[in-house]
Amino acid sequence: MKKVTMYSVSTCSWCKKAKRYFEEQGVAYEYTDYDLADDGTRQRIDRDMHDIEAGGFPVVKIGRDVVTGYKPDRYKELLG
Repeated sequence: MKKVTMYSVSTCSWCKKAKRYFEEQGVAYEYTDYDLADDGTRQRIDRDMHDIEAGGFPVVKIGRDVVTGYKPDRYKELLG
């Protein structure tokens, strides 16, 4: 299975839905809550988001693909 990682914000309802989606599908994932991260981690996330031109959260990486926003149909498609 492809590796799934996510940048999120702890209070973001769309981020919570994305996390719940992966949990309900039994998909292992890692996440970092931007608002709870240390300064160095936030700077790394800022660079990553700038590089992929992401304007908001959640940012979900599935393998090499990136999905910005809560898009369960796209998650399903990328997971196969």
